[in-house]
Amino acid sequence: MRAKSNYKPKNTEVFKNQLLHWAQQFDDVVWLDSNEYNQEYSNYEAILAVDAFTCIKTDYHNAFDDLKEYQTITKDWIFGYLTYDLKNDVEDLNSNNFDGLEFSDLYFFQPKKLFLFKGNAVEMQYLGAVDDEIETDLDEIISQKVNYFNNNDFNEDAIKIKLRIHKDAYFEKVETMLNHIHRGDIYEANFCQEFYAEDTQINPLETYYKLNKISKPPFASFLKIHDKYVLSASPERYLKKEGNIVVSQPIKGTAKRSDSEKEDKQLISNLLQDEKERSENIMIVDLVRNDLSKTAIKGSVNVEELCKVYTFEQVHQMISTVTSKVTATTHPVDVIKSTFPMGSMTGAPKISSMKIIEKLEETKRGVYSGAIGYFTPNNDFDFNVVIRSILYNASKKYVSYSVGSAITSKSNPLNEYEECLVKAKAMREVLEN
Repeated sequence: MRAKSNYKPKNTEVFKNQLLHWAQQFDDVVWLDSNEYNQEYSNYEAILAVDAFTCIKTDYHNAFDDLKEYQTITKDWIFGYLTYDLKNDVEDLNSNNFDGLEFSDLYFFQPKKLFLFKGNAVEMQYLGAVDDEIETDLDEIISQKVNYFNNNDFNEDAIKIKLRIHKDAYFEKVETMLNHIHRGDIYEANFCQEFYAEDTQINPLETYYKLNKISKPPFASFLKIHDKYVLSASPERYLKKEGNIVVSQPIKGTAKRSDSEKEDKQLISNLLQDEKERSENIMIVDLVRNDLSKTAIKGSVNVEELCKVYTFEQVHQMISTVTSKVTATTHPVDVIKSTFPMGSMTGAPKISSMKIIEKLEETKRGVYSGAIGYFTPNNDFDFNVVIRSILYNASKKYVSYSVGSAITSKSNPLNEYEECLVKAKAMREVLEN
């Protein structure tokens, strides 16, 4: 059981920052922030979960079964991540590429302390073992002196970002992928490349603040598991379950922003009419419909929005919304397992594209293009897609971010390369000042 207490901060934004500073003392931290982005399927404006009471950490072998057992037994809030490499649990696949980050394949924890932001109030939910700490914690949080990081604490020297795949090699690899498409092996595949820095220290909280400030995405997250961090400015929801409704919102189709209002509107119009971007999105919508149908009540899969353009601080994105209904006896982990990894980060057909991706990419994806989120005590869940994110292993002093684009028969390698650079802009700006 959890003890509950409500608090109304004078200034929610200040309280959020104080709370996130206070949270840094713990080994297990998940912070999720919608940045008050106006969206239909939203339960909380922000959530903080800290301090593991119990946890599960595993590689991909039987990972979903282990998670299912853990979630069923715990019957409480659990927070964590699923890496892309859990594909190896779902299908007969493997991940043999270089891994500089070394996250475990799956990690979830049951937090002792939970903060739920809704409207202008924060609900604190503490497990019985620590419920006598609510008042003292609140005093400590409110007394935090918040540093807004105008000075560059760590980044005195410019971080030297390196490319795992150089431009010429990237073009060759895209041509290879196009050959697969023209041969009929696949229709579309999401091809990703890593940018990284070795022997580099960053301040994770400062880096997250800067990234979030310039992106203000609806699915931002700060994740800390001991010495490993994910600082995410994700605009994409992977999957959400509320009651018997399941919602998937794949993103496919990207356009840059312009400072000129007239030009910005033109960029939206161009994206809406772009045949290549629309076909990318529609192919993935078909894949998502198929994935959701595996657990859906017959005839309940529905495309609510097709190729709608949403505007964010850095980019315009084409997003579709697909929903389904499940029975009360359907296990939430089965809904995730049957749709994992998300179609927007793989391709179509899914298995063939994942095999080709593995051959052509140089880096194990890990948490990148996986998901961060939570399960509730009543079997609901909500997960983002880990994109537009900086990943950091503090012990190894290794910093990484990856970006990708969907390759279809209409792809031009130079355009795909430039799309990757548009997506990488915010991360690069933050790390290189």
